[in-house]
Amino acid sequence: MIMRQDRVGDLMTKDVVSVPPRTPFKDVAGLLAEHDISGLPVVDDDARVLGVISESDLMLRQAALPADPSPARRRPWRRAGGRRRGDPPASTAEGLMSRPAITVHADDTIARAARTMARHRIERLPVVDAEDRLAGIVTRRDLLRVFLRPDEDIHREVVSDLVVGTMWLTPGTLEVHVLDGVVTLKGQLERRSEVAVLLRLTAQVDGVVSVVDELAYRVDDSRPPRPPEQTLLGLAED
Repeated sequence: MIMRQDRVGDLMTKDVVSVPPRTPFKDVAGLLAEHDISGLPVVDDDARVLGVISESDLMLRQAALPADPSPARRRPWRRAGGRRRGDPPASTAEGLMSRPAITVHADDTIARAARTMARHRIERLPVVDAEDRLAGIVTRRDLLRVFLRPDEDIHREVVSDLVVGTMWLTPGTLEVHVLDGVVTLKGQLERRSEVAVLLRLTAQVDGVVSVVDELAYRVDDSRPPRPPEQTLLGLAED
């Protein structure tokens, strides 16, 4: 049996507030305030995600405006990394958004979405379908809800899907204790390699905070078998 992991599609918000590229700055700011959200995706006419606008993008744009708006001191606003002649104006969604858009698919695991957020240091991910069209959005807060999973549910999945379904052990062979998302595994397996597999799979179960290893093994199969001792003639001794 393959261990089940919740998917991004199980947590995402399907009713997504999005804007087309030419949406004015003030309209974007108004939508963020109206819906009490901190960011939104920018999509084209086919609902494909072009980029994402966050409150930080709006604040950076405002902070870069000159204090004296007189023509003599007015300069084009430049985003981090600079703007080039011909770039979309910073007064529209297309000019404000961060690009390229970092996205995930609805069937991606929650763990993958969390790693993507951490790697890119972002707080939200547009979720796209098989044709890369906007299907929803997932935030850090959504992912943290996974760790509110009851200990009883985690215990049931570790025992039924892993200990019994994957490792092919009879119930009761190992002791499984779960407290506040921390899983403790006790008992003995046949091989050392099986211990490593069980620990890795347990750590991937949704809601698991950490895994305490109290497992033993009968055979250390991490080392290659020793070759038979040989005589001076190169023949193995009986």
